[in-house]
Amino acid sequence: MKKIIKTDAEWKAQLSSEEYYVARQKGTERPFTGRYWDHNEHGIYRCVGCGTALFASDTKFDAGCGWPSYFVAIDGDNVREETDRTHGMLRTEVLCNVCDSHLGHVFPDGPPPTGLRYCINSVSLTFEPIKP
Repeated sequence: MKKIIKTDAEWKAQLSSEEYYVARQKGTERPFTGRYWDHNEHGIYRCVGCGTALFASDTKFDAGCGWPSYFVAIDGDNVREETDRTHGMLRTEVLCNVCDSHLGHVFPDGPPPTGLRYCINSVSLTFEPIKP
């Protein structure tokens, strides 16, 4: 896997201010405000930073949390998990493994078959529609 590395100035030129805040500074968008939290089209959700395929629409579910949620990544090699101890909590952060963009967090309270809930910021994603 080839890593994408850019300078801070290059990221700022490529991303909107909100995308930069979330993807590069590990921010979080407000719940129920993102473009994909209630999005139901068929397709692929990709990394806003590099276009890597991250999640498929058929793994998306309504977790009631206000962020798009998925029970599995398209390819486990495309996402990376790290321990996040910020805000007085212990969580598992999810990042794009290609460009290191912050995506969100993964929790062990999702549906079968994985029991996982990848809780992802909409602003960290783009969407590629695919006709069923």
